[in-house]
Amino acid sequence: MIVVSAASGALGRLVVAALLDRMPADQVVAAVRDPARVADLAARGVVVRRGDYDDPGSLRAAFEGADRLLLISSPELDTRRRTRQHLAAIEAAVAEGVGAIAYTSFLGADRGGDGMNAAHHATERVLLDSGAAHTVLRHPFYTDAFVDAGIGAAAESGRLVSAAGGRGLNTATRADLADAAAAVLTGDGHTGRAYDLTGPLWTYPQLAAAIGDATGRPVVHEEADAVPGAMGFLMTLARSGALERQTDDLHHLLGRPPTSLRQAVADAVDTCPDGALSEGAESD
Repeated sequence: MIVVSAASGALGRLVVAALLDRMPADQVVAAVRDPARVADLAARGVVVRRGDYDDPGSLRAAFEGADRLLLISSPELDTRRRTRQHLAAIEAAVAEGVGAIAYTSFLGADRGGDGMNAAHHATERVLLDSGAAHTVLRHPFYTDAFVDAGIGAAAESGRLVSAAGGRGLNTATRADLADAAAAVLTGDGHTGRAYDLTGPLWTYPQLAAAIGDATGRPVVHEEADAVPGAMGFLMTLARSGALERQTDDLHHLLGRPPTSLRQAVADAVDTCPDGALSEGAESD
């Protein structure tokens, strides 16, 4: 039996879907804070259990009988609380005798515990010290976030503004990362391994071109000194070269090349709500 924690989230749902392609539904457990949010999974035969990162008792019940567990990192932003939640999950898994734990960490967490990687670094250390069989899956940023934001900008104005300085980004799609997790959970030879997962490098001019090709509308890329908000922070990282690291780990786990930027854009355009792009064009 395989348990997926935080299974009601975007990544968790994709992992569950990938597992259902590989094994019977009654051998997949969706551990979630609110079981009502995954009634659709229960209808497909998935075992649904309450598992709240802030309720250690619920975690033990959720992990009971598990051969393997995917511990999806908490979305909590406070480092101390997030670390505490992960520790509670690891302690519950060890107490229940879970055979192996796979944890979704972040690229660079092995190199230090500063900033956004603090909780990931601490969790990796706790996993190592726990003595539990485990695998670390260090994720990059999601391609989906950049593509969705880019399509939105292009639909509104036909322009895509970035401040990445032409540097590359090594993002990966959620779907690819979910497939990689499912491969680890259902395969052998991963215990004791840490995978640094990266997708193919891409640049903002390439994103603009891909959006133009997928929508049939010209999209002009413009380079700025800075952009506001969370995307501006990510572009600052890109401009520094921090997102250009490359490995073959994701390719290895998938058994195929990771999804290209062009394919990710094409998929996103195909799933845009009806009229979303045309509404953007009408506002020009």
